[in-house]
Amino acid sequence: MSKRIFISVASYQDPLLLETLCSAYENAENKDNLTFGVCEQTDSGIDIQSINFKNQIKYELLDPVLAKGPCWARARIQQLITNEEYFLQIDSHTIFAKNWDRTLLNYHEWLERCLENNFVISGYPRGFKPNKELTSFELNTSYKETLGITFREKRMFEDGYYSMQKSFPAKTELPAIGLLVAGGFIFAKKEFTSSIPYDPKFYFHGEELSIALRLFTSMWDVVHIPRIPLFHLYTDVDNMIRKLHWDPDDEKNRAIKWNELDKLSKSRLGNLINGKLEEPYGLGSLRSIEDFAELSGVDLINKKIINEEVATNSFCFKEIES
Repeated sequence: MSKRIFISVASYQDPLLLETLCSAYENAENKDNLTFGVCEQTDSGIDIQSINFKNQIKYELLDPVLAKGPCWARARIQQLITNEEYFLQIDSHTIFAKNWDRTLLNYHEWLERCLENNFVISGYPRGFKPNKELTSFELNTSYKETLGITFREKRMFEDGYYSMQKSFPAKTELPAIGLLVAGGFIFAKKEFTSSIPYDPKFYFHGEELSIALRLFTSMWDVVHIPRIPLFHLYTDVDNMIRKLHWDPDDEKNRAIKWNELDKLSKSRLGNLINGKLEEPYGLGSLRSIEDFAELSGVDLINKKIINEEVATNSFCFKEIES
């Protein structure tokens, strides 16, 4: 059976988009099994015709003034999925390890034998730094153990229901079940996109927790793996300055400003938590927000930290053994 992977790439004026696409393609073991869905929001896009795998790219170029954030773009991209079996969501500043596709497929096949529930593989990849010419990249390969995700101390409920997350050691070298997801790396069977479709009304803040809660209440697990086979650029460096969504030049021409989109997104997170959103973007019915509170140490409905040690430093990582 073919194991085709649809790769979702939302990009906003990112000079590394082309490098990301080429890195994914060139480092894949089975290059012909890849399909890229790209929503590029920029004044002048990449030259698709110059790419030797252009027939494997479904590409949309949009005026950045029309952009409404990464969730909106990711929801658009999911509409491009056809007959691929697997789904990979990444950011447009990502570098891939050799045979990354085989690594992820092997993990997924092994986890299917170990777990009863549906699941996604997610987490914050290790980082990389580019040189000034963007021709070479220093990959952070030093950390070998599994990295999970917890809430960030002193940044919980800092704006309504929104809380920041952080990467955190799961204290194992085996895959582990957690609760939170990273929007810049999600790998799953493509059924994830129909069961938990991206909500285009989210902007940026609230994206990851909303997906995590919808997965949890729908009886999907989140799995963190050791040595995620891709690397992420986490900060803009002096030699790679790029516009962000709230850039004044773009923002002045928008009918709805970014801070209004951010406010609406955080309000929507509150509506999700309190069960006010309907299908296909609402909570599932198989586990509850109260069940999430018991495992995470966080009472989201009442915006209370039940157990700060669990919420920010240990969480409920459950090691997976065959």
